[in-house]
Amino acid sequence: MATSTVRLTNTQIKNQQPGPKDIVLSDGGGLQLRVRTNGSKLWNFNYYHPVTKKRVNIGIGPYPDISLVKAREIVLEYQQLVATNVDPKEKREQESFNNKQETLYTLRNVASEWLEIKKHEVTEDHATKTWRSLKRHVFPEFGDTPLTKITAPNIIKLFRPIEASGNLETIKRLSQRLNEIMNHGVNSGYIAANPLVKIHTAFKKPKKENMATLAPSELPELMRSLSQASIKRVTRCLIEWQLHTMTRPSEAATARWDELDLAKLTWTIPAEKMKKRREHVIPLTPQMLGILEAIKPISSHREFIFPSDRDPKTHCNTQTANMAFVVA
Repeated sequence: MATSTVRLTNTQIKNQQPGPKDIVLSDGGGLQLRVRTNGSKLWNFNYYHPVTKKRVNIGIGPYPDISLVKAREIVLEYQQLVATNVDPKEKREQESFNNKQETLYTLRNVASEWLEIKKHEVTEDHATKTWRSLKRHVFPEFGDTPLTKITAPNIIKLFRPIEASGNLETIKRLSQRLNEIMNHGVNSGYIAANPLVKIHTAFKKPKKENMATLAPSELPELMRSLSQASIKRVTRCLIEWQLHTMTRPSEAATARWDELDLAKLTWTIPAEKMKKRREHVIPLTPQMLGILEAIKPISSHREFIFPSDRDPKTHCNTQTANMAFVVA
């Protein structure tokens, strides 16, 4: 004849004293109260896993924070889950993981993780521009949104005003960056799949426009115009430096005196400044040495060869040379 478990009472629980070993009191139906040797009392539910049929324990919480009545209610819910072949412990772990995703794995946080990796592949200037574009166009609306709730229709709707303004190139770059961020989320286990993989097809393709170029025969005229132009010496020297070195605007504008080796007549651009992340060495020609002599009175005592007007401790704007041509 089966024996029934005598159910616990509040008085029994309250008066139960600890022993030299943990004491387990059973209320029936898998509900147990473990009395620890230090006097603490903890509820747990002991049950058979609905699939493996192995014994499993799941903690419910401490007594008296969880009362006897509340503990019984929780166990009843767990029993109903087991009856429908759902393991309550696995369900709780999944819910905890989902809650963690809600708070930690937001678009802004995952984008920050992605950019930390991306920084090893691109220049500092490129990384700064990438983050600035996300802050301007994406984060105000979806920065705090969990990655699991980012959808293609929402992002497409966000980009429609940008499309209407004609900035198709901006949409192209943002789409590429968001796809890389979502792929990082997939690889990190934050989401199961990238929902933005085809968003670029929702917009017109930007027309490819080649940058304006000069024929070699036009260079002498450019240099003559430059010598007669009403521009600051730093700007003039920067333009000439960029023309002689054939470097990108960001590489020329951020040139530092300590990158020069006047004994070996070389300028070494560090790998972190280069697009391909490889150190680049440029020989110093007589013309380049002449530019350095011209700029020395202004910046030889400073870090950067071409200092900013507003803050000489930093370099001039990377677009200074281009803006000078526009003004001219």
